[in-house]
Amino acid sequence: MSCSGDVLGTIGEAHLKAQPQPLVSIITPLYNEEIHLAECIKSVLAQTYPYWEYIIVDNCSTDNSAQIARHYAEKDQRIRVYKTASVLRAIANHNAALRRISPVSKYCKIVFADDWIFPECIARMVALAEEYPSIGIVGAYVLEGQKVICTGLPYQSKLVTGRELCRRHLLDKLYVFGSANAVLYRADLVRNNHHFFNEANIHADTEACFTLLKSSDFGFVHQILSFTRVRPESLSTVSSDLQTNLAGMLQLLVNHAPDYLAPDELTDHLGNHLSQYYKFLGKSVLLGHKKTLEYHKKKLIETGVGFSWLRVLLGMLSTLGGLAMNPKSTTENLLRKAGDNPLQITERVL
Repeated sequence: MSCSGDVLGTIGEAHLKAQPQPLVSIITPLYNEEIHLAECIKSVLAQTYPYWEYIIVDNCSTDNSAQIARHYAEKDQRIRVYKTASVLRAIANHNAALRRISPVSKYCKIVFADDWIFPECIARMVALAEEYPSIGIVGAYVLEGQKVICTGLPYQSKLVTGRELCRRHLLDKLYVFGSANAVLYRADLVRNNHHFFNEANIHADTEACFTLLKSSDFGFVHQILSFTRVRPESLSTVSSDLQTNLAGMLQLLVNHAPDYLAPDELTDHLGNHLSQYYKFLGKSVLLGHKKTLEYHKKKLIETGVGFSWLRVLLGMLSTLGGLAMNPKSTTENLLRKAGDNPLQITERVL
């Protein structure tokens, strides 16, 4: 998707090539983030690594976001501001922004407009990628609200083969990718794909990692280098409410796991995942969560696995069986998920 000609601080290509260290393209896709945008931009300006270009793509914001971005672009020639021709969906805007990176940049870093990065983020990630040319993605610990995530790798593990890491993600539930805000990509891997993120997948960042790690390795800096904000209206919160991770994992198992798992491993893992999936859907029916059911029904069909009302019924019976065996804890769990009173939930369950 092309952007309008609203550009500030264009940097000449010859100037970029003259940089003594690798150029990093930093990307911020933007839509109505006037509250947090300045903090995000300041975190980029505060980087100890100076050789970067900063591309901000405004997705037709209706607040003061564009004005804030222009204010900083006027002060630093490394910052460029674009505006989309029309409003795009979130992931489509991410792809539009990535298509703006310099043809001479060696690395690419996304920084979401409501998040930020610590001062040593770019320097530490680039240093590790430069040390190991086989690395396609660099990650690090993430401060998500008040908790640290993306943990689990031994401290000595600064280089992990792509195959090993993806196998552990699937088999051991080791999650160290984080969101796109948490990682650094080798830029040629981004430029090779016009649609870098799958726009039909809310977990497109994880899917992109699985795609890239088929031919590259993963580097990890054992330091907190990025901050992710927890907000009620964010994509991550919507994802948690809908339990979209179930659909995301199913997509990984169907489309990517055959490259990482043996056939018997894949069969067992897919069977176990579908059992958990339908148990969740059965519980969703009991709770009256129609939108959740419709979302997952669509995703099951899209992956080619198909949707089964019989398995939903079995999931309902499994939930009811748990209620019969342990009525207090099961009912409390259902109440917490439904936000209802005991009478309402009892009417639904019985």
